[in-house]
Amino acid sequence: MDPVLITGLIAASLTTFAFLPQSIRAIKTKHTGDLSLTTLIMLETGIIIWIIYGVMISNIPLLAANIVSFIFITITLILKIKYG
Repeated sequence: MDPVLITGLIAASLTTFAFLPQSIRAIKTKHTGDLSLTTLIMLETGIIIWIIYGVMISNIPLLAANIVSFIFITITLILKIKYG
């Protein structure tokens, strides 16, 4: 397998699932006070732009990774708004 492709897959996997532990923690503890709302909103906005870009260039892996990231961050953002 191509080393460049492997590097890209590893990077995409790590960044896509980086927010999963935070989302799980927020769901379990219902505590989000130490999370920055501004950071979550900025991250969510960036992910939306990545999704738009992925659509524009028809890049399925880019779309898939960012849609999954969007879901995890959205869950955390909703919990932040709900639990403060």
